[in-house]
Amino acid sequence: MKLPLQGIIPPVVTPLTSSNKIDHDGLERLIEHMLTGGVHGLFMLGTTGEAPSLSYSLRKELIRKTCELVKKRVPVLVGITDTSIEGSFEIARYSADAGADALVVAAPYYMPISQEEMRDYLDVLAPGLPLPFLMYNMPSCTKLHMSVETVKKSRDLGSIGIKDSSGDQYYLYSLIEEFKSSPDYAIITGTELFLPDTILNGGHGAVAGGANMFPGLYVDLYNAAVAKDMDRIAILRQDVLKIYNTIYSLGRHSSRYLKSTKCVLSVMGICDDYLAQPLRRHGNAERQMIEQYLSELKHLVAQN
Repeated sequence: MKLPLQGIIPPVVTPLTSSNKIDHDGLERLIEHMLTGGVHGLFMLGTTGEAPSLSYSLRKELIRKTCELVKKRVPVLVGITDTSIEGSFEIARYSADAGADALVVAAPYYMPISQEEMRDYLDVLAPGLPLPFLMYNMPSCTKLHMSVETVKKSRDLGSIGIKDSSGDQYYLYSLIEEFKSSPDYAIITGTELFLPDTILNGGHGAVAGGANMFPGLYVDLYNAAVAKDMDRIAILRQDVLKIYNTIYSLGRHSSRYLKSTKCVLSVMGICDDYLAQPLRRHGNAERQMIEQYLSELKHLVAQN
């Protein structure tokens, strides 16, 4: 795997037909859809992949099938975050055996922990991991906003970069500044609208959920940022804003992003829109709105 990690690495949704069954045909269509769109890697079992809601057996099935389908065309990253460190080790070992390329580590959720406790946790976790690992800052789900010092500690223990989903642009710039003398250490944003600024200021890419639906848009935006094509960036950013203001805003609950993303993929004929409990798919009214939004974004659908 070439370092630093860079480009568009979608946090892949987990296509399901029930709480214990993967939509295998949908998974294959989804992977080919994203790879055809030019993405640079795939991140399985993240927040968008509903990882904490899936059984270990289902996670393993997803990992194995994904690696078989990708066939090393792009790096496959697997989230191993768990409430149990032994659970994290189990998924990490399975991922290595299945052919994954790297692991993704966030703070263990449920128990609130301090920065010091997170660093102590990494002292135990990192030496036992069989693959390179990327850190994942996701304070809205883990209760911990990793300090720059904690990220530095992870780098010292072997991490190859960080995905920052805090939405804190100052923090993102602080990471870029801190690691600018470490060219192989990847700074990757999890906030799609931050993608151009991340690249223009020395970062490396984005884990963009919208690339499940419209991979070509986000790859084009990344390429425009690399080329410092400000006019092209301005045009493409309008499409990203349109997605935020329509698809991502449909619904009353914070789960609307994931519900809508899966609904779009279902309407596009890519995969089923079933969500693992405790979430539920959009109803008929919302699905009709998604169909309307896609008609307004038909240039993106045609592009992909």
